Amino acid sequence: MLALQSLAVGYRNPRGAVLSGIDLSAAPGDFICILGRNAAGKSTLMRTIAGLQTSLDGIVLLEGEDIASMRPATRARRIAVVLTERQFNPGLRVDDVIALARQPFTGWQGGLAHDDRAAIADAVAVTGVEPFLRRYFSDLSDGERQRVMIARALAQTPRLMVLDEITAFLDLPSRVEIMALLRARARQKGQVVLLSSHDLDLSLQLSDSVWLLDGAGGFSVGTPDALSRSGALGRAFDTDAIRFSPSQGRFEIRTSPVKAERDE
Repeated sequence: MLALQSLAVGYRNPRGAVLSGIDLSAAPGDFICILGRNAAGKSTLMRTIAGLQTSLDGIVLLEGEDIASMRPATRARRIAVVLTERQFNPGLRVDDVIALARQPFTGWQGGLAHDDRAAIADAVAVTGVEPFLRRYFSDLSDGERQRVMIARALAQTPRLMVLDEITAFLDLPSRVEIMALLRARARQKGQVVLLSSHDLDLSLQLSDSVWLLDGAGGFSVGTPDALSRSGALGRAFDTDAIRFSPSQGRFEIRTSPVKAERDE
């Protein structure tokens, strides 16, 4: 359903390619977490996959069609994107923001048909945003805004969802709820969900597959268990302060020299 072929992403300036030689695919229903430290290239990769940034080489195919060559209206019907910096006019209410998801499917007058209203109602119900539908989007907390943007993406009924750090402003119960919801929706609707996150432990528990960026241009792909056993997670994230424990399947804080001296 989604295929990355000889893909290179980055910038046409001295910085050049951030990642290159990427050959990957994803099937309908896949819930994939993209992990890596800051500046490893997660956002650059996701923007390129979504068609928001031109690739340096290679192509991204969605159901056999080059995303970069799609007409904007076609891309808007097939791909939902939620970025951390996405903002809306402060005069829009929450229900307006979510309804905008159906704009690619409406006629030139923008009238909502039965299918549009059903998609919106479903997204509102599963994300729990109904209590603040009549509030202005700009008046919401960061966490509430993120939940609204997720509802908007679901209302778009896309084939591919590209979600960059969407749980950054949510508390732990909400992060678990939203990620579990997205995984379930991917399977129910046959969508592909690509989600980047710094919530490493939760991502490893819920993802079907992990695309792991090591920050040096390296790229590893596999199930959380496979990447854990191979040592790839440790190589990407281990520092003097933390280490990944393959036996425990989670990150652990290293004992500091100061603490060790006190314990003695």
